Amino acid sequence: MAAIGYGIAVKVLELLGSRTFQETSSAWGVKSDLTKLERTVKAINQSHAENVLDEFQYIVLQKEVMKRNGSTSKKVSNFFSSSNPLAIRFEMADKIKSIRKRVDEISAEKDKFNLAHGLEDRKLNMQERREMTHSFVHPRNVIGRDDAKKQILDLLMQQDAGRNVNVISVVGIGGLGKTTLAKLVYNDEQVVGHFQLRMWVCISENFDIIWLIKEILKSALGKIDETLSLDWLQIHLRELIKDKKFLLVLDDVWNEDRKKWIELENLLVGDCNGSKILVTTRNNSVATIMGTTTTYNLKGLPEEDCMSLFVKLAFKVGQENQYPNLLNIGREIVKKCKGVPLAVSTLAGLLYLKVDEHKCKFIRDNEIWNLEQKEGDILPALKLSYNQLPFHLKQCFAYCSVFPKDYEFINFRLIQFWMTHGILQSPKDENVELADVGDLYIKELLSRSFFQDVSQEEFVPMYTFKMHDLVHDLALSIAKGECSVVTKKSTLVAEVCHLSILENGQEVTTQLEKLSKVKTIIFKTEQPASFLEACIARFKYLRVLDLSNSSFEVLPSSVGNLKHLRYLDLSGNRIIKQLPNSICKLHSLQTLLLADCSNLERLPKGIRDIISLRFLFITTKHTCLWEKAVGCLDSLRSLLIWRCENLKCLFEEMEGHLTNLRTLFVGESPSLTSLSLNIKHLTALENLIIVNCEELSLTDKEENQDLKLSLRLLMIGKLPKLEVLPQWLQASANTLQHLVIVDCCNFTALPEWLPHLKSLQKLTIRNCPKFSSLPEGMQDLIALREFQIEYCPKLSRKCREEVRHKIAHVPNINFDDDLDEDSGSSSER
Repeated sequence: MAAIGYGIAVKVLELLGSRTFQETSSAWGVKSDLTKLERTVKAINQSHAENVLDEFQYIVLQKEVMKRNGSTSKKVSNFFSSSNPLAIRFEMADKIKSIRKRVDEISAEKDKFNLAHGLEDRKLNMQERREMTHSFVHPRNVIGRDDAKKQILDLLMQQDAGRNVNVISVVGIGGLGKTTLAKLVYNDEQVVGHFQLRMWVCISENFDIIWLIKEILKSALGKIDETLSLDWLQIHLRELIKDKKFLLVLDDVWNEDRKKWIELENLLVGDCNGSKILVTTRNNSVATIMGTTTTYNLKGLPEEDCMSLFVKLAFKVGQENQYPNLLNIGREIVKKCKGVPLAVSTLAGLLYLKVDEHKCKFIRDNEIWNLEQKEGDILPALKLSYNQLPFHLKQCFAYCSVFPKDYEFINFRLIQFWMTHGILQSPKDENVELADVGDLYIKELLSRSFFQDVSQEEFVPMYTFKMHDLVHDLALSIAKGECSVVTKKSTLVAEVCHLSILENGQEVTTQLEKLSKVKTIIFKTEQPASFLEACIARFKYLRVLDLSNSSFEVLPSSVGNLKHLRYLDLSGNRIIKQLPNSICKLHSLQTLLLADCSNLERLPKGIRDIISLRFLFITTKHTCLWEKAVGCLDSLRSLLIWRCENLKCLFEEMEGHLTNLRTLFVGESPSLTSLSLNIKHLTALENLIIVNCEELSLTDKEENQDLKLSLRLLMIGKLPKLEVLPQWLQASANTLQHLVIVDCCNFTALPEWLPHLKSLQKLTIRNCPKFSSLPEGMQDLIALREFQIEYCPKLSRKCREEVRHKIAHVPNINFDDDLDEDSGSSSER
């Protein structure tokens, strides 16, 4: 699959170009072989090349570990010595030449396989454009959109003071019925009577200003002079809308260039208030750049309405009563459509005038992407959205197909998964972390309706989201052959690289025996230890091993042989007590998830040898994290400590380590008493979140006058011993942007030095019943844009008389006086 293969090629080329590879390959005498491989990979990517280079990289990491540990073994030293590299030279050169030979063979046949010559993005096939729409629909042909129609009508009819033209955007995935809804309201009697002028233009990819003006004029006038210049066109348009209340529907908008929109918007501002522009789009970003006043996120049709639509399109009138079995099968088919009318129409159309029960069951039992599709059906409609994605997002989207339907994604897990497979583009700004790039990718896919159902709890540094089943079908159709969700009924091809295993049994085992290229295994059901050991032995190039929510007591020591492994998830295993020492040989491991491993007694002492580890999420019975283990993970970017009931301190001492740590989260650790001594060494720390630690006060035990920190976000919640903010926070005076204090029952006041936090933009204090005063100098917080106080009754009673002048310069202020005995009302500005 092009998108996934492209990611492999980019990763290989980045490795080949790295300074470490250049220096080590030169020392070991294989530089010329690597250079030849690089040239060939630029013509066609190969997974085998990635495997060899990963092995090369592992040896480099192994050498670094031995150097760090001060190994004095002469034999080992000689093996790695640049003056005597024969063992590595012969082995690696032989492998590289073998891979080059294989790559050359495929490259020579690239025309036969229709492979791209370079790594450039594929352009949108213009034949895959959506058909142009018109403005008419008969109401009797539309089922189940009465509520949505009423809500849009209300928005169109309301008078908006101070605005000449309002933009209302209807947003949702392809096939949901956005255009149909727009047609319903466009032709409604209220709309016809309310607006003096109505115009309909189907935009699609074309947002050329001259074309747009012509189409608007044609919609209103019927025909125009096609030879008119832009200046004459804008004169005609301005004259057309002068003193008229108009409705303009812009259907199927994809444009994300705000300059183009402003150019059109400026021509649509008339002299008559109350005009509306109704936009349909799949992309929330489009709605934003168009200055939308109201965004209407269209939901799926209720199942009963979908069933009514199915019956109407699959049977002649009354015919459904003659075939009760087909009707029951139809209900199961409708459930697959998850409320998307176009999907219902597509599948119902396949069954029209066909009363063969076998045919119905075939459609019921097969994935939509395996069924016949024609232009205008659901998958071609959804693929238009995919075609609009930049290539890096196409790769990321395709990889999501390895997860099962209705899977609840967690942002950090998906980001680390993408990172593991090398498909996140390296940021140009050295201050931007790769994880931040991944988060931007998720938000972009959310905006474009590829993800949905976002949920986030306060004080948890993560959010969840899902993928609509039909969007998942699209991902499978794109990634088929490389990603698969495995059940007993699955038929796997040899090219499969990424697997989710949903069932166990001999059928699954037999299927896996055919495979040799697997790089991802996600276990979603309990598997016997023998099966896990067999997978570890067979799939030596594994990069992702997800064993979350498993219940084995011992992780096989053979896991240490997976030297390509970058992602290991053991979270939710409540009976595992310790990890094998062999795990410390995973020098390439970047992500280790041990959350809710509530019986985990200790980590191996040699865990410091996992020198590539960037993300650690841990639950443990430790009373203190050993500074010579976790505290020495110099590559660590994120450390999440969760439900560690015995933990009293993080590290006794860790000076000079964890200097790359950006995010520290500590949650539900009731015995934790000490934190401040560790903070002073975390000079790169940007995000600190502490929640539900009953014994933690954050008070200082020593002066930290010369301390320099880089905190941007501090969130504190449910710390009953917190009375004041710690002094060390002043060390982030030039960087702290967001401060949140919630559910701290003994917190009394903000410190007098708070105005020194010159970068502070958002301040939130909630449910702190003893909080009673603001410091002098609040007006010096010139960067402050949002100040929120909720359920702090002692301050709320005085805020209107004594406090407001201190924060009058803040644009957004919210006081919640629900607990104010006198007024019981809220004040908001």
